[in-house]
Amino acid sequence: MPEPDAPQSGAAGAATIAPAPNAPTAHTALPLAPFSSARDAIKAWMRDSTAGDKAGAVRALEYAAAQGHLTAQFKLGRMYAGGEGVPTNDLKAFEYFSKIADENADATPGTADGRIVGGAFVALGGYFMDGIKGSYVKPNIDRAFDMFHYAASYFGDPEGQYNLGRLYMNGQGTRRDARQAARWMKLSAEKGYAPARAVFGELLLRGGEGLPRQPVLGLMWLSLARESADPARDAWIIERHEVAFASASASDRTAALALIERQQVAGSRAPQR
Repeated sequence: MPEPDAPQSGAAGAATIAPAPNAPTAHTALPLAPFSSARDAIKAWMRDSTAGDKAGAVRALEYAAAQGHLTAQFKLGRMYAGGEGVPTNDLKAFEYFSKIADENADATPGTADGRIVGGAFVALGGYFMDGIKGSYVKPNIDRAFDMFHYAASYFGDPEGQYNLGRLYMNGQGTRRDARQAARWMKLSAEKGYAPARAVFGELLLRGGEGLPRQPVLGLMWLSLARESADPARDAWIIERHEVAFASASASDRTAALALIERQQVAGSRAPQR
């Protein structure tokens, strides 16, 4: 997740993401492959991936996706978005994520399918933030807000909650609301999402706009963010943690570290499920 800028449950029908009428679709043509079912195709994908046969793996995934296999659809969306084993194609990625959202908006939260669908709504929110150059997908901050809100509120997706919090922080797609921003950041932070932990910690350090300043808790959340940050991707978290601790009082640092230690002890004593 990139460094943030100084960024109700709806009915299933309200979340529909239909592509433009004349837009190409990524799901209609079945590849020529000897698969008897989506399950058979998924097995072939795993076999071909292990063998390094990228073309065969993609063909198998496309077959399974065309049969409505959620994992295959989501995996292909991620592959086309990131250029993993296929040429980068954001429009194809958008269409796979749209198909997932259109057909599964009422998936049960907390299930494997629910997590996939929540992730698809988050991905769509990102595409609506910036649009896709040269395509019918134009920047639409209101649609981005809708996608992140649905992922955050219905599916409880931590990345969706983080992105929704950013929109409230910046007043994008909604009015600026620091308390709502903090609420969504806290929900995401409690699920372990490192960027949300860092931003929530900074909100508590600064206070203001109706939020009480709580420097000890802020330092605690920044420290937890630092522990779970990916150094290659989250350098901004590490930097902000270092700046915050360097400028904090000795008593606040000591109190924050004590809070973290108590959390770790409590976590180690919690019964394993």
